[in-house]
Amino acid sequence: MNSTVPSQTVPPALERLPPLAYRGGALIIALLLIGLIVVISGASPFEVIGRMFSGAVSTPDQIGRVVATLSPLLLCAAGLVYTFNAGLYNLGVEGQVTFGAIATTFALRLLYPEEATASILPPPLTIALGILVGALGGMLWGLLAGVLHVYGRISEIFAGLGLNFAATGMAIYLIFGPWKRPGVASLSGTQPFDESLWLGTFGQTEATPVGLGLALLALAVTIVVMRNTHFGLRLRAVGKNPYAAHVLGVPARRQLLSAFLVCGVFAGLAGAIQVVGVFHRLIPSISSNLGFLGLLVVMLVNFDPLWVLPVAIFFSALNVGGLQLPLSLGLESSLSGVIQGLLVLFALIGRGLAQRYAG
Repeated sequence: MNSTVPSQTVPPALERLPPLAYRGGALIIALLLIGLIVVISGASPFEVIGRMFSGAVSTPDQIGRVVATLSPLLLCAAGLVYTFNAGLYNLGVEGQVTFGAIATTFALRLLYPEEATASILPPPLTIALGILVGALGGMLWGLLAGVLHVYGRISEIFAGLGLNFAATGMAIYLIFGPWKRPGVASLSGTQPFDESLWLGTFGQTEATPVGLGLALLALAVTIVVMRNTHFGLRLRAVGKNPYAAHVLGVPARRQLLSAFLVCGVFAGLAGAIQVVGVFHRLIPSISSNLGFLGLLVVMLVNFDPLWVLPVAIFFSALNVGGLQLPLSLGLESSLSGVIQGLLVLFALIGRGLAQRYAG
């Protein structure tokens, strides 16, 4: 008896559709759902869009907040491009941001003790060393996740999530313990650093040119590396098929560890910028969930660094603009998170359908 398993066929109606139709259809469904949720919340979708847009760009201060959010978001997204192309879901990026912030705080406290009236080194050099130490801290935390995955055979997802909790716990311990503010331990964080250790900003806004410059440089380097170097080609080869890459002479373990290392460096830089450019101290939620938002950005652009900047700008503006919803319309600020989640979810669904039926 000849028994065969019938092969899966693509419905003819679906096969004729171009990839753009799946992506566009998914986006339309997402927008309809978002509109329905807004209406259920008791507001007009057009009014919500208008308020969020004006809340992001109507004043220089709000534009500065968008840029201040964009800088660490770009750094996280640029780093995640490496791990995603290597086939790694690096959910530990949040912990790498936090540990980078801890390392920067340690360096600044060492170079400018609380009892001192000035830093040991000139302030610009102190800031530069603090940022460098933050990058090294993120690198070490990223390498730890890589070692657990490559040599301990622990899923990078579980290793990353565990290290996230560890880094957050360490930050909270330091804030309420050895680094607590004089006479009081507070969720507001450690004692703010002297203003001489604050990064300069654009005018009176929160945006810092140094942070934005580092972020754009990191993204530019990532684009060049992923598109024009053997390192980027090897990362993609390992991500597609680690065993085949190893057979062809590509050192898979080294590539995986390198991806974790680079992502850790960029995430550590993001944590350092949060300390010296935004909060000017260490706080428990120093990452502001920008690492996880970076994950969504990179997944949405299909791991292509060329499209990271416009998508990151959109989500940064959405984050800042969403803060106006409870003030002007009486809606929950978390609505912007719902909008972000639905857009990303249906974008991924559209991409998956396009790859399955039109790819």
